[in-house]
Amino acid sequence: MGGVAFSHAHDGIDWAALTRDLAADEFDNGRTPAQLERSFRSSAVAVYARDGARVIGTGRALSDGVCNAYVVDLWTQSAYRRCGIGRRMLDALCARLPGQHVCLFTDDAPDFYTACGFAARGVAFARVAGQWLVNDGR
Repeated sequence: MGGVAFSHAHDGIDWAALTRDLAADEFDNGRTPAQLERSFRSSAVAVYARDGARVIGTGRALSDGVCNAYVVDLWTQSAYRRCGIGRRMLDALCARLPGQHVCLFTDDAPDFYTACGFAARGVAFARVAGQWLVNDGR
């Protein structure tokens, strides 16, 4: 592994390659490359970890810009896990959300988020509006 660089810029992302890497790492939720790009570009803040040109980590946050934010798509490629990359991406997101209540949901990494300073609160509820991922894909 070479040196990992972190960036908030969307420029130079190969969205098709990233979609393939997410699927290979079992972190795919069915978005097309165009939908994945739209998700990240529409977010209040995003962060990417890269090893050379390859994206090996992502994270993004949705925010009202005032007091509430929601972190989604925090992913580090399996081969790079347990190196502090996920924590650095999460810290980079939170640094761009000053004064906001930052929330997230996890099925499988509560210990990681607790170690990053998050605390379990209440119960999460979810609902898909209509049919999953039916949109214009732009």
